[in-house]
Amino acid sequence: MPATLYFVIGPAGSGKSTVSTLIAERSHAAYLDKDSVATFFTEALLELAGTDKHERDNNEYYQRSVMDLEYETLLRLAGDNLRLGNSVVLDAPFVRYFPRPDFLEQASARHRWPADVEIVVVHVTVEGSRVRDRVEGRGYDRDAWKLAHWDEFWATAQAAECRWRGAHHILFDNSADGMTARNLEVALAEFS
Repeated sequence: MPATLYFVIGPAGSGKSTVSTLIAERSHAAYLDKDSVATFFTEALLELAGTDKHERDNNEYYQRSVMDLEYETLLRLAGDNLRLGNSVVLDAPFVRYFPRPDFLEQASARHRWPADVEIVVVHVTVEGSRVRDRVEGRGYDRDAWKLAHWDEFWATAQAAECRWRGAHHILFDNSADGMTARNLEVALAEFS
């Protein structure tokens, strides 16, 4: 049976991490969270560049020089696991790459993903006020800009449309009932 690569995408506070960990548990997949993979290195790079280690959204150095490195590292680790036959769950926003229809094909070629890997993109959505409450509640320093410029952040998050081809796309609304393993099972049932 071929491995599956899950991209769990959505704005900050949407519940990506909860959805990602449930998928990883359900499918016995490797769980790769961009923050866990890259935060220590990212913070060190930002400090060495003389910028605030917690500022990413409004940090030109991060956007220009660091962010792509984080994602390339994550995609490379996914390839390492996929070549071993392990399914992988990627927990990261990926918003910058949404406009590129060939993003998955390019990443597959660069990181040598097996040709038979099944790719599933899980779009986690949630109502805006609930997202803001979650972002405030988690208390991360890196969210300061988002909260101070909420309308700008939320408008950008809502406008982003993932145009990737070569994947099954699943919409998972995490607004109404909250996250349950049963809700996720129903959403993923056709790809089991």
